[in-house]
Amino acid sequence: MAANTARYLLLGRLGFFGLWLLQPLWILWLAPPQLGNAYVLLALLWLPLWLPFYGIVKGHAYTLAWANFIVMIYFLHSLTNLWVASGMHLYLSILELLLASMMFIGCTYYARFRGMELGLKIPRLKDDPRR
Repeated sequence: MAANTARYLLLGRLGFFGLWLLQPLWILWLAPPQLGNAYVLLALLWLPLWLPFYGIVKGHAYTLAWANFIVMIYFLHSLTNLWVASGMHLYLSILELLLASMMFIGCTYYARFRGMELGLKIPRLKDDPRR
């Protein structure tokens, strides 16, 4: 694995595990919700991170590529909180946005460079013989 590819894998993993740790800490300890059940919110925000867990630990490029769909949940959550929150929620939202950005960039470029190393290509539309 090339050094560039390994760096993006590390960046994606740091963002992922940062989000994976931040969600229960935020919801159960640092700034629990005042309305509603904290465990329901925890299930909604933490359980999606368990879906790509194995593939991210193993470094599967395909898993890291589709994990970007899951990270959009945390982009939306952090940006919504940045718009309406204050105090501790504001700082946690900035951290969540930073971690989600790290995961997104790391996963995207790892999947791209790892695919190139393995010789996998997505054909360009103009080069597709079926057209």
